Amino acid sequence: MATAYIFTLQPTFTQGLILGQASILLLLFLVLKYLFFDADPGRPYRKASYQPKVEPHTTGENFATGQADLGKPEAFLHDGEAESSEWLNLFIQQVVDAYRVKLRNGLSGSEGDEVARQCVEDFANRMRPTGFLEYIQVHSVHLGTSAPRLSRARIRRPSTLGAEPEIDYDMTYIDSVSISISTSVLFNYPFPSFARLPVSLTVSLSLFSSSVRLTPPNPRSPHPTITFTLPAPHSDFTLDIKTTSLMGSRAKLEDVPKLHELISHQIRKIILEKGTWKVVLPGLSNVNEVKEDVRMERKLAEDGYS
Repeated sequence: MATAYIFTLQPTFTQGLILGQASILLLLFLVLKYLFFDADPGRPYRKASYQPKVEPHTTGENFATGQADLGKPEAFLHDGEAESSEWLNLFIQQVVDAYRVKLRNGLSGSEGDEVARQCVEDFANRMRPTGFLEYIQVHSVHLGTSAPRLSRARIRRPSTLGAEPEIDYDMTYIDSVSISISTSVLFNYPFPSFARLPVSLTVSLSLFSSSVRLTPPNPRSPHPTITFTLPAPHSDFTLDIKTTSLMGSRAKLEDVPKLHELISHQIRKIILEKGTWKVVLPGLSNVNEVKEDVRMERKLAEDGYS
């Protein structure tokens, strides 16, 4: 009976198959390492050669003054509903503008842009996973000029005894909010910082629309709160974002579709997971009590599913 040997002096089919597979893997490794990855540890904070540019539609003076052009007839569109939400839209616009001014430290023009950029960069690097991403450099930030608009306020009468009425709104946010960043993705196998994949990315939001449910405080609750739910139960939302990307060191991949899908999926996931806010009423409850209530509600919901 003949015996098959992998390593013999005379070439065999098995040897050729193994050598062919090994050469393909070696070629793939060399292409990835020397074309796309950046394995130089001496340049951990190197700027990407491609820095996406954000084109703001307005100058920075609008942010510093905290004023919106609310006097124009087209600023607010009336939909003919009996219950108008224009007073609430005016209030929301002023609140959003106040946060924009605060983020720019009250400065206008390029000075305010730089303050806002640095604030966003500091926050991003506090939140980044250090073992997965290198230092995130924010190149530009555009905070937008508009604010979410509410319309079609509808009161939902409870069908169960003792439940409080709820108010549903249609919310639409049309603006140009964008951020441009660059960083490197770390590959820690087979050893830490084995390779780096430089990534430059710009994310722009142009439209977000959803239904919003406002739940007034229950007077009989031990810790009454005002609850905002986005999106409202049994409804969906529209998210229109645009991403431009560049990946690689020497050879570069531009606008990878899978990266756009990943970013869009993560944003939608965060909205669904963090889309409920509870406002604590002063003198009736505190933040710790409400957090404990939320924790108990989630535990009961998980026990109900299991």
